[in-house]
Amino acid sequence: MNIWSRRNFLRAAGATSAVTLMPGVHVLAAPARALREAQQAPVAANDHIQIALIGAGGQGMGDTKAALNVPGVKLVAVADCYNGRLARSKELWGDDVFTTRDYNEVLARKDVDAVIIGTPDHWHKQASVDAMKAGKDVYCEKPMIHLYADGPEMIETAKATKRILQIGSQRVSSIVYKKAKDLLASGAIGKLNMVTAYWDRNSAMGAWDYTIPPDASPETCDWPRFLGTAPKIPFNAEHFFQWRKWKAYGSGVAGDLFVHLFSGTHFITGAHGPTRGMATGAIRYWKDGRDADDVMLGLFDYREGFNLSLRVNFVDGGEESEGLIFTGSEGSFEIGWGGLTLNRVPRETAPGYTVSTFPEAMQKEIIAEYNKKYPPHSGKEEMGGTEKFVTPKGYSDSVDHFRNFFHSVRTREEPVEDGVFGYRAAGAALLSNLSIERGQVVNWDPDEMKLV
Repeated sequence: MNIWSRRNFLRAAGATSAVTLMPGVHVLAAPARALREAQQAPVAANDHIQIALIGAGGQGMGDTKAALNVPGVKLVAVADCYNGRLARSKELWGDDVFTTRDYNEVLARKDVDAVIIGTPDHWHKQASVDAMKAGKDVYCEKPMIHLYADGPEMIETAKATKRILQIGSQRVSSIVYKKAKDLLASGAIGKLNMVTAYWDRNSAMGAWDYTIPPDASPETCDWPRFLGTAPKIPFNAEHFFQWRKWKAYGSGVAGDLFVHLFSGTHFITGAHGPTRGMATGAIRYWKDGRDADDVMLGLFDYREGFNLSLRVNFVDGGEESEGLIFTGSEGSFEIGWGGLTLNRVPRETAPGYTVSTFPEAMQKEIIAEYNKKYPPHSGKEEMGGTEKFVTPKGYSDSVDHFRNFFHSVRTREEPVEDGVFGYRAAGAALLSNLSIERGQVVNWDPDEMKLV
């Protein structure tokens, strides 16, 4: 049996540095690399990594702002299919930033070392492949794929071109998730048997009803380029600016949010993915012409001995929230925005007894034998309890994820979330869509990364 003492706890807590704020509450420390960067002298101009943004929507611009928080990084070019976003890029980052509708013009530039791909999902594969073949390292937003065929091509291209390919599920670089990984490995919650994860929203913006600019038109928007491989339809501003609502361009809640939960689960447990999954869902509230469900539930089996339960609800009646609960034989920990709470509940050393329905003489005999076999336990109160780990003020896992990406760009070391990891997370997430379409359980080979 795993005996968890105060000494055991402190040993596991030290695996990821933390400072005790008050009894039971610890502030997680920033990564050592971040501290070194904060202390180092300004980076010389000729040592900057020069980046370009392909797809300057909300996520792409947010990614770029996070990337530019890492010392030694400079933005030189932006590509987007809407003129207004190109104009906004110059407002944010200067008139000297090159802008274009055609990302191939960005890839042709010799001064671009790496690109951030923040396009709709159906462009992830092609933009990534084109960029790597042009000699650029790639940070591609999640989900890595839109179709299952995308994954192998992206992985093979990264190998053939020897380019860095990192997928943008930033939780993989989070100090909170690193703490969770350390705690699980140390036996803090005993044997893991279940993970319950959710990401709920209750707002129009959360449900992808993004604002459409008043000048949206075929003149200001490069509609044919946006469509790419999607079905050819007349210009539709809603499809252009709220693309996540349609399967032709996005991957629904599975690709937008389930993939984060899979990425976090795989990072913490070291698992490659589920062996099978089933899901159900529907459009319960946002009946505005979209074909992507606003409520989805999924169940998945892992050969490592645990089950994963996922939920996304865009009509949950409360504030937006995200969480993962890891339940083991001796406790649980819950990850939320800003930290982690560990609840230690050690298992009883004795099974207990139920004897009240037996004759009195037999009760006494059973209890006497029980007390001989299981003497009263002392010191158990020191083994349980609750501990909280919180992030320091202003902490950003997105910045850490880019810090890790640029470290790989400089050193040519494997990134923290390479194409294989990204494909395993996205492939698992998209099992949900496939299960709903087929109305059945879907089997998946997490090692070979293919449907079976």
